[in-house]
Amino acid sequence: MKSITPDDFKVVGKIELSKIPTNLFNTADNEAKENKLDKVQAKLSELQDVMYAHNRYGVLICLQGMDTSGKDSLIREVFKEFNPRGVDVHSFKTPNSNELEHDYLWRHYLALPEKGKFSVFNRTHYENVLFTRVHPEYILSENLPGVEKVADITPQFWENRMQQINNFESHICQNGTIVMKFFFHLSKEEQRKRLLRRLENVEQHWKFSPGDLKEREHWDEYMKYYEEAINKTSTSNAPWYIIPADDKEMARYIVAKIIWEEMQKHTDIKKPQLDEKILANFEMYKKELEG
Repeated sequence: MKSITPDDFKVVGKIELSKIPTNLFNTADNEAKENKLDKVQAKLSELQDVMYAHNRYGVLICLQGMDTSGKDSLIREVFKEFNPRGVDVHSFKTPNSNELEHDYLWRHYLALPEKGKFSVFNRTHYENVLFTRVHPEYILSENLPGVEKVADITPQFWENRMQQINNFESHICQNGTIVMKFFFHLSKEEQRKRLLRRLENVEQHWKFSPGDLKEREHWDEYMKYYEEAINKTSTSNAPWYIIPADDKEMARYIVAKIIWEEMQKHTDIKKPQLDEKILANFEMYKKELEG
């Protein structure tokens, strides 16, 4: 299997999603992919332990993609070796009445990782420039000044909102949060196959929702708005990575490898050294316990 690096997937200039493949490494066998993932899982688990002891950074992993793109299973597989106290997963649904009494980023601030921990956003603050852009009527429930009807939501509104998101991410990065954002680039044909499997497999019936088919009708709109959001919000502090998602096993390995490689750039993350006085008395402590 070809070696991969974060730069293979990082967005550093303007992209066109229609020109980016949704599947790579077709010849790689599943066992090889799983073995590689197992090795990275173990490394990430050790890294999280060191991060917890270091207590200076939190890591925010943002996952976005169309329905069936594999976000849930990726979270289960990539982070399964973590100490459960070291990772929190947040799945953001339609804002509730309490959340709507605050600005749209408020609930995301509350879910940011503590120092020494990972937070995974399964669907993220980007829903506020993706889902709401396809369905702008949802903006009306935010009770914003000057927005009484859908016609009041101008192109400048979306420009402002994406700049607000950039500012949010810049702020948290400057205060010790490492941000990585992953777009699961799924083909429409692969989504069709996965939705069919949900209908055909009794064990997967619970995953199916007629709403998935309605959202599928807006596929081209979503791709347009994903492309625009990615181009306007991929920054050096909070980059986007476009992950080919037609192959779930490969997507999991790519995401895990990127997280591991990017975290290696933070060379200051080390276990703290014990105080010299404590070290000098180790033999005394051992004798006390042995006695």
